[in-house]
Amino acid sequence: MASLSDNPNHFNSSFGWHLQFLTIIGLSLSTLTFVFGLLADLTSTARSSSPDLPSSPPAAELSEQLFRLKNYLALVAAPIEITISVLYWTLKAIDGNLLVTPELPLPPLIYDLGFHLVPAVVLTLDYLFLSPPWPSTPMNESASMTTLALSTIVAFTYWIWIEICYSQNGFYPYPIFALLTTNQRIGLFILSGVIMWLVGGLLRVAYARINGYESVEQLENVGWNRVMGGGGKWD
Repeated sequence: MASLSDNPNHFNSSFGWHLQFLTIIGLSLSTLTFVFGLLADLTSTARSSSPDLPSSPPAAELSEQLFRLKNYLALVAAPIEITISVLYWTLKAIDGNLLVTPELPLPPLIYDLGFHLVPAVVLTLDYLFLSPPWPSTPMNESASMTTLALSTIVAFTYWIWIEICYSQNGFYPYPIFALLTTNQRIGLFILSGVIMWLVGGLLRVAYARINGYESVEQLENVGWNRVMGGGGKWD
C-alpha cells in the first residue's frame, strides 16, 4: 500500500479510490486473512505459554473462532488471488496497455511481483499445507456447485462495482474494459468466474492428493476432541 501513497495518481481522488482495482481488493482480502491468522496464533500461543490463563472459554473460544474465520476467508482469497495472477500476467504478456494507461508507468518489478504473484503463492501454500482438513468430493458432493456459485457472485459483484465507479468517474480502472462492448465485458467476467471456479476445483484436488480425504464424521470427531481438550476435559 505504500506504493499507492508514494505514487499518487487520479485514482487517489476518484470514486472508489484504488479499490476499483481487483488487485487491491484481492490484496485487502489476503491481508485480512493473514491478520486473523496472526491474531489466532497470538491468542493460542498466549494461552499455551501462560499457565495463569484459563484453558476454557472465552480464551480458547476466541482462538478457535479466529482460526475458523481465517480459514474460511482463505477459501475465498486463494482462488481470487490465483485468478488475479493468471489474468494479470496473461494480459501483460499480450499488451501492458490493456492494464495500465500509457501515462501511468507499470510498477517496478518488485512491486509487480508483490502485488500479482506473491499473494497467490503464499495463500496456495497456506491452503495446501497449513489449513485444516476440509470435507471434499466425494464426501461433499455440493463442493463444486458451491465454488461455482461463489465464483459467479464474486465476478458479477465486481462488474457491478466497476460500473458504479464508471458512472461516477467516467473511466474504468483497467483500459481493457473501455475497449470492450458491454457484452464483451460480461463475457470477460464470465471467463474470470470460470477460471476462479476451475482454480477452486484444482485446489481441492491438490489438497486431497497431499492430505487425503476427510469424511464428515471424522471432521466432527476432530471438532469434538478440540472442544473437549480446550475445555480441560482431557486433563
